[in-house]
Amino acid sequence: MLATVINAGERSVLLSQTHTGCMAKRRCDGCQTKVKIAGGIGDLWSFSWGPTGGMILELADGSDHFLCLDCVDQLPADKEPTAEDVHALPSEET
Repeated sequence: MLATVINAGERSVLLSQTHTGCMAKRRCDGCQTKVKIAGGIGDLWSFSWGPTGGMILELADGSDHFLCLDCVDQLPADKEPTAEDVHALPSEET
């Protein structure tokens, strides 16, 4: 697992990109779409060299969520995101 901490003034967010094998997919905790998880032996045999389409975020309230990149972009920029903000994201069912 690759982890990065982004510091922007008083705001810091831990970003973790999940790397597991066999071209796995994981549902976004925000919109519920299936997101590709890159890496592993499955990508070697399929020559599918694309990046992971999401990341795990550890939020200000201590919760962590796997979000696709579109949902990460929709999190509020004017405050520290929380689990409540993730639950408020529009899902593919709505």
